[in-house]
Amino acid sequence: MSVAREEHNFEPLIVAFCCNWCSYAGGDLAGTSRMSYPPNARVIRVPCSSRVSPNFILRAFQRGADGVLVAGCHPGDCHYITGNYHARRRLSILRRFLGFMGVEPERFEVHWISASEGGKFAEVMTEMPEKIRALGPNRKLRDAR
Repeated sequence: MSVAREEHNFEPLIVAFCCNWCSYAGGDLAGTSRMSYPPNARVIRVPCSSRVSPNFILRAFQRGADGVLVAGCHPGDCHYITGNYHARRRLSILRRFLGFMGVEPERFEVHWISASEGGKFAEVMTEMPEKIRALGPNRKLRDAR
């Protein structure tokens, strides 16, 4: 398949790491409230956003993800007290590192979504594939094992 044809039929794959206590519950609320969003995301439940290692994100890009999302509790509302503060610091450094590696930093997003924000979860899951579709397929890091 030619590159132009591949980009014409391009449907982005999003890997979403969601905090068990807030953002995953927000996704559940979006589903039970019948809010629709594209099925582009593969949601991975983690105990806390601080559990998401930069290696997880790099590995997702290596394995074919076109975009990666980390969603956690709002700062100050973490069930593990300061977990999302640690995640925020670590992931802001990773964003700059991705740019250094040649991966567009726009392919990586961090959002704070509480359990009661099903609408925000659906909105983020709708907007992210649109942004990634505009960037095109991720060709960096793919199969760089």
